[in-house]
This record gives sequence, C-alpha cells and structure tokens, in this order.
Amino acid sequence: MTYFTSDLHLGHSNIIRMCNRPFHSVEEMNDTLIDNWNSRVTEHDDIYILGDLFYKAALDVNNVLKNLKGKKHLIIGNHDYTWMNNCDLSAYFASIDDLLVLKDSGSVMVLCHYPMLSWPHMFHGSYCLFGHIHNSRQKDDGWEYIKEHDHLLNAGVDINGFYPVTFEELLENNRVFKSI
Repeated sequence: MTYFTSDLHLGHSNIIRMCNRPFHSVEEMNDTLIDNWNSRVTEHDDIYILGDLFYKAALDVNNVLKNLKGKKHLIIGNHDYTWMNNCDLSAYFASIDDLLVLKDSGSVMVLCHYPMLSWPHMFHGSYCLFGHIHNSRQKDDGWEYIKEHDHLLNAGVDINGFYPVTFEELLENNRVFKSI
C-alpha cells in the first residue's frame, strides 16, 4: 500500500492554535499523529511525507523516526532543514527529494511540499500532491487556483483526518475540503 501525508509539525505547540487542531497539548498531538500513522502504515508500505514532518528539533527525532512504520520517502519542506541535521537520514528514509514524479495507482503524481501553478505532465492528467498550506483557504495561499483544479491535492494532515491517506482517500478528502 502507498500512503501520503504532510505537515505533521511534530513538536510544534503553536501549530495547534494556528491550524485550529483538536489537541489540548503538543504531547497529545504528537502521540495522536504517531499512533494514527502506525495504526495504518505497515513496515511493507511506502509512505510519502510531503514536508514539515517535525518543527525544528523539539523532539528526539531519531526515536520518533525509528518508531514510525513504513518505507519513508521525504519530500523536503521549509521546516525540515533544521531537524534533518540531527539524524542519520539514510537510516530512516528510502529517498529524500525536493520534488518527485511518482507513478502509482495508475496515475502520475508530482510530489512537492508547495502547491504549484503548473507541474510535469499537467496537461496529460497528472496530479500535483502538496502540503505547506495546511487547512488554509486564504487567497495568499493560492486558494482560488487550488479549489478550481481537481488535480491539485493537499496531503496535509489537517484536511486528512490527521492520518496518512491513500491516493483514493486523498481524492475524496480534497473534494470535500474544496466544496466547503
């Protein structure tokens, strides 16, 4: 199975308020996100993290990474550079990229932390999976463009029930997110 997620911001207490996450503390958020991940993902699954897994290095990154199941693939986000210096990345990640073109579930997907105006194979039915905007519907985040394009899919935990999701779930969750 293949899963997608983004913007967990493990260790980031202010993200609870900023994104109106339903947690009372950063510890509760961290525990829930890790438990949700491990309740779905097995050691045999691929999981693509579209950036911002941690916020700075507020946690023991090595301990968390060794306990997260699955073959992890990191697409680097704007908050990843600090914590990436605190661990042996090759011990935890099958791949690390800024942008990745993936063929899965019969679809071509371009994975990037940031939503893009255009992407490879866009006019041939490919999808752009991204994070970065969390659950924002702000004009400055490109919301008007994003909501009009069925092939722009937000992989952020904030709109995906705080779980890693399959491509099919990503399609449905984005349909709902864009219809509100």
